[in-house]
Amino acid sequence: MRMKKLSVAAVKSESRPGKFADGDGLYLLVKPSGAKSWICRVQNRGRRRDFGLGSVSIISLSLARERAREVRLQIEMGLDPVFERKRGQGIPTFREATAKVLVAQRDTWRNAKHEGQWQQTLETYAFPDIGNIQVDQITGPMIRRLLAKIWLAKPETARRVRQRIGTVLDWAYAEGYRQSEAPMRAVSKGLPRQPKRDEHFAAMPYDKVAAFIVRLRQRESFSRLALEFVILTAGRSGEVRGATFDEFDLTGKLWTVPKERMKAHREHVVPLCDRAVAIVRRCIELKRLGSDLVFSGTKRGNPLSDMTLTKLLKEMKEPYTAHGFRSSFRDWVSEETSHPGDVAEAALAHLVESKTEAAYRRGKLLAKRRIMMEDWARYCEPS
Repeated sequence: MRMKKLSVAAVKSESRPGKFADGDGLYLLVKPSGAKSWICRVQNRGRRRDFGLGSVSIISLSLARERAREVRLQIEMGLDPVFERKRGQGIPTFREATAKVLVAQRDTWRNAKHEGQWQQTLETYAFPDIGNIQVDQITGPMIRRLLAKIWLAKPETARRVRQRIGTVLDWAYAEGYRQSEAPMRAVSKGLPRQPKRDEHFAAMPYDKVAAFIVRLRQRESFSRLALEFVILTAGRSGEVRGATFDEFDLTGKLWTVPKERMKAHREHVVPLCDRAVAIVRRCIELKRLGSDLVFSGTKRGNPLSDMTLTKLLKEMKEPYTAHGFRSSFRDWVSEETSHPGDVAEAALAHLVESKTEAAYRRGKLLAKRRIMMEDWARYCEPS
């Protein structure tokens, strides 16, 4: 017996929440709020899918039946109705899709610089090849070819470009603009193996640090003062280079790095030794007009660049990195002192898994860290 179809009058008068069949997979959906819309239910290869066809206030019963027939026909032809609808609305280019992704993720960026870097890498390495191509037309070979240009020459950059292209294309798939996810696994398989990365930063042996500081103090510059400050605080280069005068309590000998500038995105308080305080005071004397930065770069208002300290070490013919001095400090704690490991980890601002332990560290370890950093300063001071 054939199912009784809906009538225009029935659609208009129906107020009970639920689904009401018209036949051939078309249903009137009435929500508890009273809102009414159309859905088309289809079975394909044992999988049931519901496709929204629009609100009853806009889509008439006859038009809903026509749209339902289109959906069923597309399924029979092996097409995806959602994708076909998006195609009719216009498929964005990769450049346009990137802009939408950046807006959607804006609240998740740690800072504006991250967003700028994200966009710049795609503008430089992806847009020239695929920027003006619609996202549904971008293939694995296209992505592999653009990555191949930098895969061995700029391995870290290439990996970032690969990840960001994948993010944009996955967004396009989720929005119905592509019929498949980004083929990044296949792309990676088609690229040569990159040289093995050295995951560790070259660290100066701690017993050489005092002699190095003697050489460092032979001349004075913001970069030399900054590098010595990095050594004495066991801080990250970026945290030191971005330090501003308002972060310091020189009377209390404390440096409070706001969470926005920390890798772990949480505030970090650093006890300062006398020499570290003296460095900050000297930078106050050398302060450049209009800049709140402790260690100013060559351009007014800009911090030292991330390559400045690396360049300084190369000029001094040292095969180490600024970041490596954190390892020098940690090795010294482990091998030459009785300071507990958790105090050293707190000094390095490493994440703590246990919330209870984290609270303990905040409340109890600052005094212990101050003693440890004073010991480290005495060890580093040239005799």
